[in-house]
Amino acid sequence: MSSMEPSGDGGKWLDAHYDPVAGLYTFSSCVDLADLSGDGESRLVLGDLGSGSSGMKLKVYRGTALMSESTLLDLPAGLVAFFMDLHEPRIPAVAVASGPCIYVYKNMRPYYKFTLPGLEVNTLEQDVWQQVREGQIDPLTLKEMLESIRKKADTPLSVRSLRFLSLEPDEMEEFVQLQKQQPIKRQTVITCIGTLKKSTADEDGVSCLVIGTECSDVYILDPEAFIILTKMSLPAAPTMMDVTGQYDVEFRITVACRNGNIYILRRESDKPKYCVELSSHPVGLVRVGKNMVVGCTDESLQGFTQKGKKLWRVELPAPITTMASMDLPTKGFQAVLLGLANCEVHLYRDKNLLSTIKTPDVVSSICFGRYGREDGTLIMTTKGGGLMVKILKRTAAFEDRDNAPGPPLAQSIRLNVPKKTKLYVDQTLRERENGLAMHRAFQMDLSRLRLAAAKAYVKALESSLTPMSSSLTEPLKMNAVVQGLGPSFKLTLNVQNTAACRPVMNLAISFLYDEGLYRMKNPYMRIPLLVPGLIYPVETFVECTSDKGISDIIKVFVLHEGRSSPLLTAHINMPISEGLMLN
Repeated sequence: MSSMEPSGDGGKWLDAHYDPVAGLYTFSSCVDLADLSGDGESRLVLGDLGSGSSGMKLKVYRGTALMSESTLLDLPAGLVAFFMDLHEPRIPAVAVASGPCIYVYKNMRPYYKFTLPGLEVNTLEQDVWQQVREGQIDPLTLKEMLESIRKKADTPLSVRSLRFLSLEPDEMEEFVQLQKQQPIKRQTVITCIGTLKKSTADEDGVSCLVIGTECSDVYILDPEAFIILTKMSLPAAPTMMDVTGQYDVEFRITVACRNGNIYILRRESDKPKYCVELSSHPVGLVRVGKNMVVGCTDESLQGFTQKGKKLWRVELPAPITTMASMDLPTKGFQAVLLGLANCEVHLYRDKNLLSTIKTPDVVSSICFGRYGREDGTLIMTTKGGGLMVKILKRTAAFEDRDNAPGPPLAQSIRLNVPKKTKLYVDQTLRERENGLAMHRAFQMDLSRLRLAAAKAYVKALESSLTPMSSSLTEPLKMNAVVQGLGPSFKLTLNVQNTAACRPVMNLAISFLYDEGLYRMKNPYMRIPLLVPGLIYPVETFVECTSDKGISDIIKVFVLHEGRSSPLLTAHINMPISEGLMLN
């Protein structure tokens, strides 16, 4: 057993085991805990992906030691432990979804193999391969015809034809000779798998298998005869699912699909009952009570009701790598475990962060449950193939601390509202009796307010009283800055041409002011050519000639030569000259 770095979790978890070179490469969908021997001790069952092209195995761990392993023919897409009959002793079977097949193991020995029904083959594709079989067309012609069928036909091509199209010209002849005598088959593959209780909700009750396929179908299989009980259709291929209820009573299947939406299937319909549209694609789906928690690729965690209403959203510090539920029935505790790309595992209950576990490597799969004889065991595998086992302390207590920005948790506490007073009742009666007249009076005042605002706006546009020009040919913007204490002030006008690519020329600035209060050296000045996007400062000096301690407004007009109306106007509120007041 290897030592680990401090996990920074507040002392709630015990570090039971860490093997950085266990060589386990898997995901949360391929990990489960089950009592496979009937002795009361749960084993860890996982589907190891190996190198991705070879070395796929079904492994069983007891404690920290590898108990058994079986070779898999294809990459596992999911793994579940379920009870398929009522025989004693009560030992669950293990179903491994791999390619188009489900491999069922009982007592960790191969027991049954279920293959998905074949799909309809394109008739045009069959005719083309028939011509090849009869020697009527060569491989190059076959390639052109298959490419034409793929572009126009509604039914996708078979795997054989797709593989043929990906070959180099010198490899086509050999491929055709090997395959032309074989019948054409089109087969889908399994993308996700789950279990659904048959008739009772008992922990050791018989369960049906629920599988999602690449052809956007969901099948419910009988646990004993392995026949299809129900077939449901989705708008897109499913990637994750969560199942609750009983098949004979009422059930609900929540499915995350590849189009970025979540669909909810129910017993009475073969089409989705509800649809939840997400802002980004889901990477994890967990049900907590009657609500569902979804992790998305935009580094967010969102909560929804079972009908699809959004409840909350939490921003995360890093992308999600895996998700799993944490259910502790002895304490009535349910939460969500998140593996993040920054080598952390976060524990959330609703939108509240309860605990943070730091890991030596990025976590690729999480499983929580009974392992051995310990109920609160957290099992994780890492991106580098490591295996970590942590045990929740019996004294651990989690506090709901709302770390998310927004209103505090106390705001949701219901206030003790006093009883209705006689004044309140009288006012309510008056509003009920005179509601029509009050509404008309309010609408009249609102209309007058809108009319007054519109008139003022039109007047400002007609008289160019705004700091921005309304002309499309000379779009200008100007702001003014006054500096100094007096009696001399520095007045800076920042003029900008907001056009995209058209310069503005032949402009001038004129000042209008009270000559009894102020004196300017240049009350009229020309502006050079204005290049789009640049800010041109125009500076002048204003001298206050009055010693009465008063100030006035200086009006600034931006003019175009040959026109009487200004392009824009600015009113500058001059400050009181403090220099003359001191004298």
